Amino acid sequence: VQLQASGGGLVQAGGSLTLSCTASGRSFRHYTTGWFRQAPGKGREFVGVIGWSSGIKYNEDSVKGRFTISRDNAKNTVYLQMTNLKPEDTAVYFCASQNNGDVYSVGSYGYWGRGTLVTVSS
Repeated sequence: VQLQASGGGLVQAGGSLTLSCTASGRSFRHYTTGWFRQAPGKGREFVGVIGWSSGIKYNEDSVKGRFTISRDNAKNTVYLQMTNLKPEDTAVYFCASQNNGDVYSVGSYGYWGRGTLVTVSS
């Protein structure tokens, strides 16, 4: 599975962006796909995940009620819709896929896309 994240950019606080994670490979629909982010000088942080059966989990502390994950298997794409963005959401956002393991753990994901930068200005 090869992944490509896109959709990042510069947005003002309170604005919205939708990131896309597009995959190659016919079996993508059978993978769990997570979103992670990495702010400058910090480690990679779990944002949310959508399972192959569309079960969804979020980092409730940081994105609760503001971010929504969805998938379109026909397009081999997983989306991260971000609303009410805050300056602290500024980071490089990565998508990653796996088919077993702890969905919250970076180490459980074997497939990673190149990140896309989201910058939120105050």
